[in-house]
Amino acid sequence: MKVLLVTLLTLFISTQIYSQKVKNFTLQSVTNDKEFTLNEAKGRYIALHFLLKTECPVCMRHTMNYYNRAGELPNVEQLFIKPDTDAEIQEWADDLSKDDGIDITIYQDKEAQLARKFKIPHGYFFHKQLVHYPAFILLNEKGKEVFRYVGKNNRDRYSFDQLVEKMNKINN
Repeated sequence: MKVLLVTLLTLFISTQIYSQKVKNFTLQSVTNDKEFTLNEAKGRYIALHFLLKTECPVCMRHTMNYYNRAGELPNVEQLFIKPDTDAEIQEWADDLSKDDGIDITIYQDKEAQLARKFKIPHGYFFHKQLVHYPAFILLNEKGKEVFRYVGKNNRDRYSFDQLVEKMNKINN
């Protein structure tokens, strides 16, 4: 029943949001000195990956897959966003990159403020914490939301292959 309610809420919110341009926002990376500001990202698509506020191995695989394949979609900037503390994000990123020696950029969404602005449903109980659901939002080159996918659980994610298909449809 809860999954059905989240699905219906997501569909309702999605139809309300697609017609709106997203207001400017800025995210600061915890893993390096990068800062992202939407108004400065014109001309390319932005993929927002709202990751869970926990130690989630599915989030790690999802992030690494997108990071490793990002070159296949050079017109899409991938933003990985976590609502954890600075220390938790840094530890998570260190675990993520320890074997490969990569420097992946993880942005902080303090207290899930951006997730709330995007109306990502909250109330998913995972690893003894109540968190927002995992979500993927695609903004076009003008900053308008053109697609969203909210997972029903930590394993329900929008895959990179699905994004490739979505971008092919958008661009044709």
